[in-house]
Amino acid sequence: MTARPIAFSLTFVALFALSFAFLAAIDMLPDPVGSVGGSSTPVEVAAEQVETAAPVRVAAKKIGLDVSVSNPADTNIDVLNEALLTGAVRYPTSALLGAEGTVLLFGHSSHLPIVRNQNFKAFNNIEKLKQGDTVSVYSGTTEYRYTVTGVRLANAEEDVVQLPSNGKYLALVTCDNFGTKSDL
Repeated sequence: MTARPIAFSLTFVALFALSFAFLAAIDMLPDPVGSVGGSSTPVEVAAEQVETAAPVRVAAKKIGLDVSVSNPADTNIDVLNEALLTGAVRYPTSALLGAEGTVLLFGHSSHLPIVRNQNFKAFNNIEKLKQGDTVSVYSGTTEYRYTVTGVRLANAEEDVVQLPSNGKYLALVTCDNFGTKSDL
């Protein structure tokens, strides 16, 4: 009875050795753990560098929008109002271009026939943007393209502009008419 287990063991070892030799001959044996490419030196992979920048211009060809963007460092209302005299403004605590979060740009709109400072018409016609339209925002060196996902009229007294932080978004905000406080 002991002869059979020995015969089985010898057959098993012989078949294993033949299989091992065959796999070695066709270079199909797995590489030993820890020896990738013959080197055991650890390799450091740098994290992806994300370049961020402040916007300097916003454009949407479909509605004739092309205006400069100011980037004040202060959220003081007087500072923001002064910046609005030169065009659109990036809200200081909103994201920079290329960063996760929402870039919030706001500007005046006025459909009055005579306006001395044309920057009071900076965001005229943004209500005419449609889903799928493209809005380009420029840094000093790069164009960032955003696709319109929606346009809505919000009540300034009741609504809050949502600023998602998971992803890269652009929000354009204006009043419905120069001097009107009721809508945003």
